[in-house]
Amino acid sequence: MSNSVPLTLHVPEPGCRPGDTPDFSGFEVPVAGETRRPDPLTAPEDIRDLAFSIVRVLDDDGEAKGPWAGTFEKEALLDGLRHMMTLRTFDDRMLRAQRQGKTSFYMQHLGEEAVACAFRLALRDGDMHFPTYRQAGLLIAGGYPLTTMMNQIYSNAADPIKGRQMPIFYSAKDHGFFSLSGNLGTQFVQAVGWGMASAISGDTKIAAAWIGDGSTAETDFHSAMVFASTYKAPVILNIVNNQWAISTFQGIARGNATTFAARGHGFGIPAIRVDGNDYLAVHAVARWAAERARSGHGSTLIEHVTYRSGGHSTSDDPSAYRAKEEGHSWPLGDPIERLKAHLISIDAWSDDRHKQAEAEIQDEVRFAQKEAEANGTLISGPAPSPRDMFEDVYAEMPPHLRAQRQEAGF
Repeated sequence: MSNSVPLTLHVPEPGCRPGDTPDFSGFEVPVAGETRRPDPLTAPEDIRDLAFSIVRVLDDDGEAKGPWAGTFEKEALLDGLRHMMTLRTFDDRMLRAQRQGKTSFYMQHLGEEAVACAFRLALRDGDMHFPTYRQAGLLIAGGYPLTTMMNQIYSNAADPIKGRQMPIFYSAKDHGFFSLSGNLGTQFVQAVGWGMASAISGDTKIAAAWIGDGSTAETDFHSAMVFASTYKAPVILNIVNNQWAISTFQGIARGNATTFAARGHGFGIPAIRVDGNDYLAVHAVARWAAERARSGHGSTLIEHVTYRSGGHSTSDDPSAYRAKEEGHSWPLGDPIERLKAHLISIDAWSDDRHKQAEAEIQDEVRFAQKEAEANGTLISGPAPSPRDMFEDVYAEMPPHLRAQRQEAGF
């Protein structure tokens, strides 16, 4: 007999919507220090449990606990706190600049500062990152000039990309920062290919791929996983699960899988979930994965569990799809406040020193902004010459482009 019951589809829904009271009661937060730390060369099948827990080092009192602690000296932690504070201040200034019409577009990192800032210090100069648009912390922690970043955002006469990219789509080969792409997912296969090329050439450099939770539904993600698994490519595969892909909550891309990290199991790739708001935990897991890659044992899939506190971009209004206070209710807290609490607990920091650092960083960012705006903004000052669109496209400019440039008067 044929089934006469109409077919239906299951459409996942987030736990709360605008007007609801945020509820993370179903989000299990493991006790800090309880997740085991296996040897980096352990076979993937022997560490499957790490894809279902969350590596945490800092507890609620700011104390570092467990086998993943102890990878940082005090001075390095102070640098890390400053990197995150600088990124947050930079974000605030550039968000205001966009509202003032000085740039057309901006994307904040609010609540996700630890992910990129801590990860960058676990890798070496010469390694290559293939980021999404929310990893500017890689540049800041790597010492990239703030003024140069702002020049790119303003698309002014000093823009190193000469106005050819959207604001915040940085490109810095000398800082291991591959050109950003608006076609999300492409950077995953590019990173795997770069890592394979490094191995083929006998080099020692590794790659780091970055993708958001929503883009794991793209075919590029799965293609990259196949090649990373088959050839044991020296690449760290990062999924930044900040709970929201623009206005779509992470359950849509995740489907019926228990975690994003668990997707590594189907490819034979070791997978770990880490508290993305825990600076020490992110750094420790990144170092673990880097050691594995450099030892010839291939890729690691890391799911950074964090929360996007701001809007997706300056074009987005998150109040239309999520509860207003949801960010404040996020159980993993604020990455800056958590590292600050830890440094105070080990007598390396204080509230007064923190206030002083905030003032210093404000001055640094303001000075960088003043320098950048002297080179022009979207509404004032010099802009890249239209001539630039013809340059750096071919090694030798073909006749038809030369003719077009001449017709345009350049």
